[in-house]
Amino acid sequence: MATVAKSFVRVAARSTPLTSSIKNTTAHNVRFLIPRQAFRSSRRGYASESNVKTSSMGLYWGVGAAALAGAGGYFFYNNGGVTNLREGSAGETRGIFTPTKEDYQKVYNEIARRLDERDDYDDGSFGPVLVRLAWHCSGTYDKETNTGGSNGATMRFAPEKDHGANAGLHAAQDFMEPVHDKFPWITYSDLWTLGGVCAIQEMQGPTIPWRPGRMDRDISMCTPDGRLPDGAKEQKHLRAIFGRMGFDDREIVALSGAHALGRCHTDRSGFEGPWTFSPTVMSNDYYRLLLGEKWNVRKWNGPKQFQDMTSKSLMMLPTDMALVQDTEFKKHVERYAKDDQVFFAEFRDVMVKLLELGVPFQSKEEDRLSLQPLA
Repeated sequence: MATVAKSFVRVAARSTPLTSSIKNTTAHNVRFLIPRQAFRSSRRGYASESNVKTSSMGLYWGVGAAALAGAGGYFFYNNGGVTNLREGSAGETRGIFTPTKEDYQKVYNEIARRLDERDDYDDGSFGPVLVRLAWHCSGTYDKETNTGGSNGATMRFAPEKDHGANAGLHAAQDFMEPVHDKFPWITYSDLWTLGGVCAIQEMQGPTIPWRPGRMDRDISMCTPDGRLPDGAKEQKHLRAIFGRMGFDDREIVALSGAHALGRCHTDRSGFEGPWTFSPTVMSNDYYRLLLGEKWNVRKWNGPKQFQDMTSKSLMMLPTDMALVQDTEFKKHVERYAKDDQVFFAEFRDVMVKLLELGVPFQSKEEDRLSLQPLA
């Protein structure tokens, strides 16, 4: 049923010319509503015992456990009545637990289940804000200093969690907390990136290969403000921000396609509105709208943003418009607008790269997992 629902939405979205779907209010409202209504109804079927003595030996065990955790292993212990149990696929409660693909699939399934059940957020889905959490915790990477990135989940702490670009992401962190409570062996760093992968796949996006191995870090590793993109800027800013992470023009445009999802809020970024008519469905509509619609500067009491001329219900940021104003960026916008499969393939690869920036994996690239969507 879920597969049929997905296919229906995608076919419906493609069978009607973009301009006519904008002009016909009823048509674009149906397209806006189908994903969350059809998917909600179609996804309902988813689905250490010994005491540790205080001694130098405890230090060696701790160091060894940390090293194993970095390689994907987790140490279980019970010290003086303070219990830290990590239950895996075999229900282990002592020693070293190395999660399997099955364990990570269970975590994925729990995130997907919560996405299905929790429809009390923007446009009926927490999916877009989970993608934003994964994006923002990874997009702080600096290749020159090898700092930042998803390894650490330092957005748990102030001041990083209070950076302007991260406004509103407490909603995503709170959404993920019950998942961490159920699977406490997984690091927040792995959980948040896996949440982004799950959200993309459950919203009809491509399969994103993913691997564990990130370790949580303390407040001392928080990154400085200013490392994430500012939507009010233009192409020079985009190249500076993404270039710091190691992305080229094509990759910048591909990653920008995530704006097919979600919306802006005046109480967070200051901007307002969705980029597309189906903000809970991953598609190439973001590029098609950039090219196919006429955009004017919106007249309102807010920061500069653009509004589509026809429906006046969509928005684009200055950084979005830069993608069609710059000739090198625009040629990739045109490629992705023409073929959603080309977009999906290149978005998949660049999303994998983003989520792995700066992570000292012990595993190899061929060890990446392709986890199965529930929807």
